[in-house]
Amino acid sequence: MPPKFGTSGLRGLVTELTPELIDAHVRAFIASCPVGNGIWIARDLRESSPAISNMVANAAREMGIQVTDAGAVPTPALALAATNAGCAAVMVTGSHIPDDRNGIKFYTPAGEITKAHEAAILASLDARPTHAGPKPITDASSQETYISRYINAYGSALAGMRIGIYSHSAVGRDLLARLLIELGAKVTELGRATHFVPVDTEAVPEDVRAQLRDWARDYPLDAIVSTDGDGDRPLVADGAGNVVPGDVLGQITGTALGAQVAVTPVSSNSGAEQVFEHVIRTKIGSPFVIAGMEATKARVVGYEANGGFLLGYEATCPAGSLPALMTRDAVLPILASLVAAKAAGSLAVAVAAQPARFTASDRLQGIATETAQSFIAALSADDIARADFLKQFDLTEAAIDRTDGLRMICTGNRTVHLRPSGNAPELRFYAEADRPETVQALLDQGLNILRDQMVGLKS
Repeated sequence: MPPKFGTSGLRGLVTELTPELIDAHVRAFIASCPVGNGIWIARDLRESSPAISNMVANAAREMGIQVTDAGAVPTPALALAATNAGCAAVMVTGSHIPDDRNGIKFYTPAGEITKAHEAAILASLDARPTHAGPKPITDASSQETYISRYINAYGSALAGMRIGIYSHSAVGRDLLARLLIELGAKVTELGRATHFVPVDTEAVPEDVRAQLRDWARDYPLDAIVSTDGDGDRPLVADGAGNVVPGDVLGQITGTALGAQVAVTPVSSNSGAEQVFEHVIRTKIGSPFVIAGMEATKARVVGYEANGGFLLGYEATCPAGSLPALMTRDAVLPILASLVAAKAAGSLAVAVAAQPARFTASDRLQGIATETAQSFIAALSADDIARADFLKQFDLTEAAIDRTDGLRMICTGNRTVHLRPSGNAPELRFYAEADRPETVQALLDQGLNILRDQMVGLKS
């Protein structure tokens, strides 16, 4: 699959992310989008990221732009520092996809690029160099700025808690450990990797779940926390090692911050409507969530099923105020859920207090986007085909939602949702039910059914 550009950035195989391709997209970004006082650049810990970061810096310099190298830091830390400096930003990361792939994500001084910015970039891919800019400078302050943001807001709120950190190859692993310690927690590092480990917080595989449970059994911990590779999506497990779904983290965090309105994609569980005064549903992806947040003046938050959280107003926290941050963040839902766990007695109790709606999702990899789109379009257009598809689950359709992919709301409080991935050759399957064991069974069954049907399409 050739590199693809969208509001999640440019992503593709490392071998296909050539200097010419990177140059074209960076120049187009500078030519068509506001960049303010310059561009900050950061990167994740993939082996290919330093070289791609240099390509980005060279392309920006050729457009006469001042470049600031922030080093290896989480995406939200980069976005925060760049915004404070009145600058644009480019993050070199492939997020949760495998190490043989990578990508770049663009930020204006106001935050993540929008769909309008995406269109403008694609229309400007023939932008040419102008003149050489000044030499890049190095600024390592983004980590301190990011840590201070949360120390000022949470103080010693985690005093006495025992937290495990699944470090793997997350770019913010040391930053997160330091922050939790400064907030009063006792930290145990787990699973530090010397090679890149792709972690998809929305589709945590069973071997990782088993490892989390093993660590919880071996260590006296109140919770285990982690992030994806570039630190904008959280992974949180309770004291028994059970993973807390990202949309549940969103509900807990939004409630703790006193939000009136939540903006969240259709893939998030329907318990949100029982938690917040008002819920705005969007397509999947942070640009759609941000657009929904910008449409309201209320105390608004945004979150996705992967756990990434956006804060749209200055909120009150245990030790002080927390300014808005309109980019997907992993640290805020981690901290808010840990504080909620401390107040409730355990994270499991805090999660159990949420509405009894449970989601689970996973994906079939290696499915071409065109194949997934064709399959879903055929189901969406044919009532009989949908009925036959759902009959394999012993389900009957009650309503459908075509906001993003095909979401089939069924009798018995169950939902089946199919969607092609927007940034990888994958077909995603989302399930919702009123019991965790039911939703897991529905997910397992759905993946098996889809696997058989995809084989049929290829044969």
